[in-house]
Amino acid sequence: MIKNFDELASSELRSDALRIIEAGLQAADPVRSIKNVVRLEGSRLVVDGKVYDIGSGVKVLGFGKASASMALAVEEVLGDLIIDGIVIVPKGLKPPKLGRIKVMYGSHPIPDEDTINSTKELLRLCSQSEGEMFIVLISGGGSALFELPVEPITLNDLRVLTTQLLKCGADIKEINTVRKHVSMVKGGRLAELLYPSNVVSLILSDVVGDPIEFIASGPTAPDPTTYDDAVKLLKRYEIFDSIPASVREVLMKGLRGELRETPKPGDKIFDKVLNYVVASNYISLKAMEEEARRLGYNTLILTSMVEGEAREVGKLLAGVMKNVKKYDEPVRKPAAILAGGETTVTVRGKGIGGRNQELALSVAISIAGLDNVVFASIGSDGVDGVSVAAGGIVDGETVIRGRELGLNPYDFLNNNDSYNYLSRLGSSILTGPTGTNVNDLLIALIR
Repeated sequence: MIKNFDELASSELRSDALRIIEAGLQAADPVRSIKNVVRLEGSRLVVDGKVYDIGSGVKVLGFGKASASMALAVEEVLGDLIIDGIVIVPKGLKPPKLGRIKVMYGSHPIPDEDTINSTKELLRLCSQSEGEMFIVLISGGGSALFELPVEPITLNDLRVLTTQLLKCGADIKEINTVRKHVSMVKGGRLAELLYPSNVVSLILSDVVGDPIEFIASGPTAPDPTTYDDAVKLLKRYEIFDSIPASVREVLMKGLRGELRETPKPGDKIFDKVLNYVVASNYISLKAMEEEARRLGYNTLILTSMVEGEAREVGKLLAGVMKNVKKYDEPVRKPAAILAGGETTVTVRGKGIGGRNQELALSVAISIAGLDNVVFASIGSDGVDGVSVAAGGIVDGETVIRGRELGLNPYDFLNNNDSYNYLSRLGSSILTGPTGTNVNDLLIALIR
C-alpha cells in the first residue's frame, strides 16, 4: 500500500507509524467498507441491521472517485438481483471490471460535456417500476461528476461559476451551498426523483465532520441551506457581480420564490431514504487506534476535524508532542496521537508540495533535535497537492539531516516547496492513487 515502506522505515518508530497509517487506509477501502455494512439474507437486503425487501430488483446509481470500487462490492453482494446501474467516475481513473453496472466518465473538479451526458444517462435509470429499490453510491468528487444545471445556465456558465467558487476562498460547504441552488440533481433533488421507492445511499465521506447534506452536495439528503444563503455567500466573497448572468438570474428567481427551494428536512420524499456513511475519517482513525494499541501504544484520538493553515496546525501538533515527551500529558508514553481532517495552504511560493507535506515540514522544524518522536501526515486519496507524494514522515533528525545537506527548511516552507525538501531526505510517502478519500490521516508517535 505504501510503495516505499522499506525505504521510509529506517527505525522501529517510523515503521510503526507507517503500519498504523496503512490500517487507516485499509479501513477506508471502498469494497471492504461496503461489505462491512451490507449483506444479503435470502431476497432481503440488510444494511447495518435495517432490512429491505428487494422486490423486483435493485438499480445502482453512483458518482465520485470511489463509486466504481463501491459498485464492485455491491455487485459481489447482490449479484443477479441488480437490474441495471451506472456509476460516474473521473476521466483517467482505471475502474475495476464490473458486470451489470456500467461505468461512465466525467470531469473533475470542473464539469464538462461528458459530465452532463453521463448525468443524463444516469437519470434515465431513475424511472421506476413497482417494487424496485435504488442503491446510491456517493463519494468525493461527486459534485463535479453528477451535474445538470438549472436552465438557462449553460455548461460554460457552470464551468465559469465552479472555477470562481474554487478560487474565491470559500470552503467546501460554502461551495456546495451555491452548487445546490443552481442544480437539478443536488441538495435532495435526486431523492425527489426517486420518490416513493426505497433508497439506500452508501456514502464515503470526504468532508470534515461527515455532514451528509454537503458530501457530493447531498443529492439524497435534506438541504438546510437556501437561495438566500447562496446569494449572501457569493456577495461575501465579492464574486456575485462577476458570476455569469444566467446564474444570477436563477438565484434571484429563487430568492423571489419563483423557483422551488431544495427539499428541506421533514419533507416526505425522505421517508424511505437511508443515508449511511460507510467510510469516514473517524472510522479510519478508530482502525488506526486499534493497530496502535496492538503495537503497544497508549492512544489518543485528538480530533477527526482538523482544519486551518497547515504550517500553523503543524506548530500546534508539535507542541502537543513536546508536552507528551516532557509531562506524559495528555497521554502517557509510549504514545500514539491520532488526528484527521483537512488543512489548507495559502500558496505564496512557486514550489511543489501539498498540505500534508507542508504540515509535516512544519512539525519537523518544531521537533528538531528531539529523540524518539515521529510524525506523519498523508492524504488518504494518495495525492497531496501538485506532487507525486501522498504525504510525508518526519522525526527529530529530519531538519538536522537537511542542514547537513545544506537545506534550509524555512526556505522550502516559505516557497511552498515541501515535496522537494522531504523527497531529498527520503521522507516523502508514496502510495499512488488509493481509490478512496476520507481526507487526511495524521499520526504522532512519542516514546
